[in-house]
Amino acid sequence: MPRPHPVLRVLLLLLFVRPRVEVSRQVLVVTLGWSFRVAVPRGAIQAVDSVPWRRHSIGAHGWRGRWLVNTTPGPLVRIRVEPATTGRVLGVPVRIRELTLSIDDVAAFLTDLR
Repeated sequence: MPRPHPVLRVLLLLLFVRPRVEVSRQVLVVTLGWSFRVAVPRGAIQAVDSVPWRRHSIGAHGWRGRWLVNTTPGPLVRIRVEPATTGRVLGVPVRIRELTLSIDDVAAFLTDLR
């Protein structure tokens, strides 16, 4: 994930919210500290695309299986997940079928996932 604005970075540190995206051969793990976590099996990733728009919000936001997890307005990538997987928001299980993330190096991230 990209580095947030310095003021926001301090706020995230005070709240113990450390954003992380980890890609391995088996799984994509996205965490926003204690507030959001999902582990998407690589086999469940159906499509990965860069997103041409920016969102001026910060955090984990979702509804009906579509989630935005970001620490900056962009750049963003969208990951379609099938079958849907289970993540956790504030400890509560949520269904995730689409995940949009803020990513520093979109080209490298897309290459890693494909």
